[in-house]
Amino acid sequence: MSKVDETADLLDAGMKTRRKVLGNAHVDRSEARKTPFDAPFQELIVDAAWGRVWSRPQWTLRERSIVTIALLAALGHDDEVAMHVRATANTGATREDLCEALLHVAIYAGVPAANHAIGIVKNTFAEMDLQETEEAKNG
Repeated sequence: MSKVDETADLLDAGMKTRRKVLGNAHVDRSEARKTPFDAPFQELIVDAAWGRVWSRPQWTLRERSIVTIALLAALGHDDEVAMHVRATANTGATREDLCEALLHVAIYAGVPAANHAIGIVKNTFAEMDLQETEEAKNG
């Protein structure tokens, strides 16, 4: 397999995994906002994060989701925490999983990081619950 073929395969696998985790609507919005300036960055994350890491068979999407949220919380990447919490609807990570992950963050990365992330997670779940309620009402 040539390097070009390998790169194309990773991009294809990465985009499929990205869509499975984040959902088509999120990925479509991201792709629509892509410009020539950030296109190389977008290709990098599809290849590296989604193709080379998230697509590996050793862990489930649920496990990757839990670890990713814990890491993002520990590092204070608020927008990414919220995005990955929304993705739990697709990965199977539960609210209990995230509670446990954030307890680990508190011990290993610090109480302030965990406390801040808990607020983001609670707000994101509240938004998700509201959206689910609205969708159920509207049929």
